[in-house]
Amino acid sequence: MKQDYYEILGLSKGATKAEIKKAYRKKAIEFHPDKNPGNSKAEETFKQAAEAYEILSNDDKRAKYDRFGHQAFEGGFGGGGGGGMNMDDIFSQFGDIFGNSGFGGGGGGGFSGFGGFGGGGQRRVKGSNLRIRVSLTIEEIANGAEKKIKVKRKVQAEGTTYKTCSTCSGTGQVTRITNTILGRMQTASPCTVCGGAGQTIDQKPADADAHGLIAKEETVTIKIPAGVEDGMQLKVSGKGNEAPGNGVPGDLLVAIEEKPHATLQREGDNLHYDLYISYSEAVLGASREIDTVSGKVRIKVDEGVQSGKILRLRGKGISNINGYGKGDLLVHVNVWTPKVLNKEQRDFFEKMATDENFQPNPEKSDKSFFEKVKDMFS
Repeated sequence: MKQDYYEILGLSKGATKAEIKKAYRKKAIEFHPDKNPGNSKAEETFKQAAEAYEILSNDDKRAKYDRFGHQAFEGGFGGGGGGGMNMDDIFSQFGDIFGNSGFGGGGGGGFSGFGGFGGGGQRRVKGSNLRIRVSLTIEEIANGAEKKIKVKRKVQAEGTTYKTCSTCSGTGQVTRITNTILGRMQTASPCTVCGGAGQTIDQKPADADAHGLIAKEETVTIKIPAGVEDGMQLKVSGKGNEAPGNGVPGDLLVAIEEKPHATLQREGDNLHYDLYISYSEAVLGASREIDTVSGKVRIKVDEGVQSGKILRLRGKGISNINGYGKGDLLVHVNVWTPKVLNKEQRDFFEKMATDENFQPNPEKSDKSFFEKVKDMFS
């Protein structure tokens, strides 16, 4: 089981943005690979702290994590929010955390910031992400689904070759040292010639773009876990646009859209169904067929049922995204009052107007509207 992001940074759930940033900075300095060469445990802690910061520093991602936990970013999508981070992703955060100079301190010493390990490693460029929207029915959301989607993504053209960038010597970055009153300061920025890739085009086919890439349509299989919500975003790692040279592909970001259902209304993990019955069915009782996410089922309506009665079908709702079982299907009984009567019908109801069986006489067991609403959320 993955460790809680707040625990990784040593924070409480009410931590402010400033506290999150400070805690991550402390962890990053303590467990940075340059400071702990050959220590795999320190490197793993370093990565975990970066992943925790990537989620908790983003208001939208943090809100989803607080509500759904790690499942909001996983569900078979390669670590949605941060689980797919590599060292390049982590070092790209340092401009925000440590300023443009990375860790670099006076005298040209300290950590290298953007350059990977030891200050001399090559910085691998990541391809751009792609975004698509997937529409799902209530049934697909309730039970999970597998979708095959055609995506047009950029890939390296066959026959494209690259050579080491002469400007940055293949590191993907240009280092500058300036003298200040505090001493010599080292700054690093992506190479403007190769765009940070460390390589430039040597040869490419005529149909490739300036980066040696061509557009290609590909069918991507997306496994969608049960219980997703409208507006939730999932990630398929490595299925975005490829990067030139030895770069890593971007990701495919999948936005979930929930299709409206003809008879079912969703509320969290619960579903609501409006059942309309006739006055005769309310008096005599009835057996009716209704929709559920697993097909139609037949339910019994007892004789003498009151309009507003709620029948709860347990476990007939939506699967919880965190695996906490299923919600319920709440059937709201509505007695349909006839609007037009013939003479015989009108005569009958006029005779019954003073009959005690037709007079309202609620018992203590007949709950009020507000009690019914309270029960729905209990």
